[in-house]
Amino acid sequence: MANESTTLEAFNSGTFKERYEYESFSPNPVNRTWTWNDAGVNTLLETATRKLGELNAFSLIVPDVDTFIRMHVVKEANTSSRIEGTQTNMDEALLKEEDVAPQKRDDWQEVHNYIDAMNMAIEELKELPLSTRLLRNTHEILMRDVRGEHKQPGEFRSTQNWIGGSSQSDAIYIPPHQNEVPDLMGDLEKLLYNESVPHLIRIAIAHYQFETIHPFLDGNGRIGRLMITLYFVSTGLLKKPTLYLSDFFERNKAAYYDALMHVRTNNDLLHWVKFFLNAVIQTAQKGQKTFNQILDLRNDINDKLITLGRRAENGNKLINYLFEQPFVNVNEVSDYLDVSTPTANRLINDFEEIGLLKETTGYERNRIFFFARYYQIFLE
Repeated sequence: MANESTTLEAFNSGTFKERYEYESFSPNPVNRTWTWNDAGVNTLLETATRKLGELNAFSLIVPDVDTFIRMHVVKEANTSSRIEGTQTNMDEALLKEEDVAPQKRDDWQEVHNYIDAMNMAIEELKELPLSTRLLRNTHEILMRDVRGEHKQPGEFRSTQNWIGGSSQSDAIYIPPHQNEVPDLMGDLEKLLYNESVPHLIRIAIAHYQFETIHPFLDGNGRIGRLMITLYFVSTGLLKKPTLYLSDFFERNKAAYYDALMHVRTNNDLLHWVKFFLNAVIQTAQKGQKTFNQILDLRNDINDKLITLGRRAENGNKLINYLFEQPFVNVNEVSDYLDVSTPTANRLINDFEEIGLLKETTGYERNRIFFFARYYQIFLE
């Protein structure tokens, strides 16, 4: 099949097959040579590739970039989970579990599982290729100790699943029968390494196919979106995991789901590829803007810290910590800086006075402070 040449315009996505009391979709393999007649794809592909390269170059000149990537990962984890219905806000995701309202701790755990899964997968890429094995390992962490823990974590599904509705009878979409999953995922893995296809076309089609196969009982949306960033890193398109498409997909949620579904019902792979390339362009541009804002903020902070006199040294240390963890309490600051509680309190007061920290709880005790200007950059 890899030698078969298909245009995006002529793609036949698959067939709906009658099962007992329901109809499932059986997708066609996608590991083939892809071409297209629409010149608009060339323009989008060239722009997306350039913007991704610019973001990559930018990330390599930002000092301590790994510090800021942590916030990118938290935002991605929170946004990707929200697409699936998790209710945690980003500020809650940044808190420690004990500071989160008890009724929201399950959602908090799901977001933090995503963070752990992403970090583990990035680390595993140093030893393992991007593969079905790595995706299964990632899924196992995603489903750990949460509501999906009984849904075959780390394993492809052995039963039928569906999307939308309360059962298969009123589902919006029913993926392929479980017996088809291994071969389809094997074909998808081959596409990821099919060098006849440009990288961004490859991962665009792979993401569509992954969501169409829906190989796990739960967590498919999150793993499928995470796979995009893993592809960028594994191929060297990005040296650091700095681009995540979940924010674009959430802001265009209806269009995202419609574009995927339209391939299955109308064979319109061309529209999906264009949608995906636009997502890369806009997200890469936004990523550059974010890094620019961080650099501007850092310069402004340096000017403010000079005013602290002899406390400036600890102020610099605290700022570095706040870039990783924008929500802190006095005990954390005391422990991190290895200073007394009164000294930590004074430094926090200094930070409040120069506009670097805000108190969030309104309490007299157990107060939590946050680095509002930095946090706000990731909300825009």
